[in-house]
Amino acid sequence: MLFWAVSIVAAAMQAEVGLPGWMTSNMVLQQQTVMHLKATAKRGAAVKITASWDGQTTRVKADKQTGAFDFDLRVPKAGGPYTLTFDDGRKLVLDNVMAGEVWFCSGQSNMEMPLHSNWASVGNWQQEVKDARHPLVRLFQVEKTVAHTPQGKVPYGHTKGWAVCTPEMAESFSAAAYFFAREVSQKLGVAVGVVNSSWGGTPAESWVSHERLRGVTGFEEFLKKIGDTGFDEAKIEEVYQEENAAWQQRVFGLDKGLADGNTQRALWAATDLSESDWQTMEQPVRWSTNEFARWDGIVWFRRVVDVPAAWAGRDVKLCLGEVDDQDVTYWNGERVGTTNNWNNKRQYNVPGRLVKAGRNVVTVRVFDTGGEGGFLGKVEDMQVQNGTASLPLSGAWRYKKSASKNDMPSNDPQPKRPNDSWFPCNLYNAMVAPFLDMPIRGFLWYQGCSNVGRATQYESLFQTLILDWQERFNRNAEVAPYPKPAPQQGDRRRGFFQQQDSKVLPFYFVQLANYLTRRDVQPNSGWAFLRESQRKALQLDGVGMMVNIDIGEANDIHPKNKQEVGRRLALLALNRTYGQEEPCAAPEFYQMRVSEGKAVLTFRPTWGSDALAQNADIKGFTIAGPDHRWHVAKAHTEGERFMSRIVVECPEVPYPIAVRYAWADNPETNLVTQSGLPVGPFRTDDW
Repeated sequence: MLFWAVSIVAAAMQAEVGLPGWMTSNMVLQQQTVMHLKATAKRGAAVKITASWDGQTTRVKADKQTGAFDFDLRVPKAGGPYTLTFDDGRKLVLDNVMAGEVWFCSGQSNMEMPLHSNWASVGNWQQEVKDARHPLVRLFQVEKTVAHTPQGKVPYGHTKGWAVCTPEMAESFSAAAYFFAREVSQKLGVAVGVVNSSWGGTPAESWVSHERLRGVTGFEEFLKKIGDTGFDEAKIEEVYQEENAAWQQRVFGLDKGLADGNTQRALWAATDLSESDWQTMEQPVRWSTNEFARWDGIVWFRRVVDVPAAWAGRDVKLCLGEVDDQDVTYWNGERVGTTNNWNNKRQYNVPGRLVKAGRNVVTVRVFDTGGEGGFLGKVEDMQVQNGTASLPLSGAWRYKKSASKNDMPSNDPQPKRPNDSWFPCNLYNAMVAPFLDMPIRGFLWYQGCSNVGRATQYESLFQTLILDWQERFNRNAEVAPYPKPAPQQGDRRRGFFQQQDSKVLPFYFVQLANYLTRRDVQPNSGWAFLRESQRKALQLDGVGMMVNIDIGEANDIHPKNKQEVGRRLALLALNRTYGQEEPCAAPEFYQMRVSEGKAVLTFRPTWGSDALAQNADIKGFTIAGPDHRWHVAKAHTEGERFMSRIVVECPEVPYPIAVRYAWADNPETNLVTQSGLPVGPFRTDDW
């Protein structure tokens, strides 16, 4: 009895203080901030809150029924380390706390991409990991998760809350966010905390709140149906099944390999199908490296597997690696699995009743909606497994095209399953909403690949996302602006487009890099149109764009030079947020006039820009006349420092009426400023 009595007393004495999930040891608190926060403690407890930076103790009373209490926390200027102590009868101590600068980083795989992993690594990653020991840089990894309603619980990733930057922690953390934090911390001499809340392959609509996304063209009707369910899981699944069935009737009906657009009735998965008109392709291979580089759509692949007699009637695992973008996979004519995300490894269980001794047919229907396409994994990823034994699936596969994406309406993407990372609002609810009460300085964003092909919609979608986040974050905090030096006459931070100081949170994003096969003339490039939609967000207050058109890679959607991505993002923050003078941008195209058969383009400075470098042979310009036919143009710089001019001409176009620069998936470019920052893609037409 004494043991139980002691146990009960001990349990009563245990700390019951429950803090917002982003408050952990090793955290960075946004400096010079008054935070208005909510927490819980033992019901009716008197809670003492002590911050070591001033030694003051605040006393609050927890609610007698719920244990809830509110408290204010006044964070000083950058400094530390400090401790925060919460005492409701037993102390909860957060130690190694810093006051500094906090940035929320998000997007898809290029923001997620770590210093080193089995799917992508930065250049010189071994040395970068070895050198990643920075006590003033703090990292917070958010776990990938989804939800249909805004969540309050913070999903912890591998850092288990805030972590001091060490080689072990940095290796699997966002490279872009890490390099940004390292640069800003070193330049300012303060602690910088970065939260990495990203998920590879995801579209922008996954990261917007339901309330805001309902106002974006193309989402109104579907999200109304979701809202009308009361966000009931079973009812949402019913809506999805209804929407997906209708979509399949519209789009899968184009697939000649299916009967009536039904993936359960696959004509081209039949074991006795004649392959006389099918071709052969070695697998795995990325479509960007073969004859499919400029083709998107549905392709069927078949491979015969010779199964040992001992395996007959036994379950096996079918492994295909990553398949871009979607697959439906069959074994001997029966569907055994399907996956919608391009970066998920396919591993499907094949029931023993389908496994026969000798000849078995594996059929994979691949639907590439854009980008790479095909089997993206390694040779060893493609195999049939039976325990420790395996049969290889790499090598020659038979294939046949079924339906081109050009025949499908681009504004009619396939509905995503309710538990999918692509499902609208899912990632905002689970991976953004829990941080809304965490005071931050601003946002970093790197995303867009998954919205290529929907540029018109993305224009309003992206700006909606920005406004959504700027409005919702820091509602419960008073964040003092960073003290900046007074601008001097001729200060390069000033320009025609200088943004005024305001309470709007800075939102700095990375424009899509150059990618895929290089073509000199590509007026209908989906990647170019998406980059333009991104650029149009610059009309919003607080928004800055990091141009990335010169450091991409034709055969890799994950460019390795994330060091430069982080550096250029840091330049934006250092100049526009923190008031330093180092240039952070290039001048903007202002106007075009035609003189003597030449197009003369005028550029004007933006906030933080420096002058264009002189260049007698600029690459990347195309020009068109009244016939709207585009030609490669010659171009050179001329003019004064602050109103630079570029002369563009082409013998085949004596009467130019439009000019484009860097308008292709993977353009050749060399137009830069004197500090080496690239000029972003633009066009003078609206064709």
